[in-house]
Amino acid sequence: MSSYSFEIGDEGSQVSDASLRMNRMYRWQRHIYDLTRRYYLLGRDHMIANLCPTAGASVLEIGCGTGRNLVHAARRYPQARFFGIDVSTEMLGSAMSAIARADLAGRIRLAHADATTANPDVLFAMVGFDEVMISYSLSMIPEWRHVLGGAVRLLKPGGRLHVVDFGDLKRLVAIRAPLMRWLAMFGVTPRDELEQDLRALALACGAGLTFERPLRGYAQYAVMTLPEGRRTP
Repeated sequence: MSSYSFEIGDEGSQVSDASLRMNRMYRWQRHIYDLTRRYYLLGRDHMIANLCPTAGASVLEIGCGTGRNLVHAARRYPQARFFGIDVSTEMLGSAMSAIARADLAGRIRLAHADATTANPDVLFAMVGFDEVMISYSLSMIPEWRHVLGGAVRLLKPGGRLHVVDFGDLKRLVAIRAPLMRWLAMFGVTPRDELEQDLRALALACGAGLTFERPLRGYAQYAVMTLPEGRRTP
């Protein structure tokens, strides 16, 4: 049974304000989002390929957007269960349609929530997830550090956090300035401090961390693995 909740303001005015802002941005863009983003949201399929959830594992995507990653991952890993949250009801509407077209409504559950305050106990009756993925969302969330800390707390012992987002682009001298200006038009700010923040979180909870800067720093990709006897940061 699929589960959707699109009530704006479920978690207070902060969700409502963020929802309205993101809905204004994506009301029309969502119709061409997947077609256009395939050319510059690079590394998403690499992240999905590294999920490798075990049978019965639960996978949450924070900032699931149009549902593109959830559909790809659910097709690749039919033995796992998938969940997604997003603050934009417009994007969730597109995700719901994509999931229905893929005949995956029975394996992917969605909920409307702000990533900084989402409570999976309330949204999905889940106490934790085996895998959490965040794809090109942190660069659009002002309180991105809260999202990172919350994502780690959502993991079960031994669980893994996967993050892919824009890098600092410093080695791409020819395109850096125009690309940064263009990204700023969409409220995107690459998080140059992502690696140091993830390393601090990993140290605090005794987790392992791999961090890469592929494509000459165009993207940054990280996987944090909690110990089986986890410590909460």
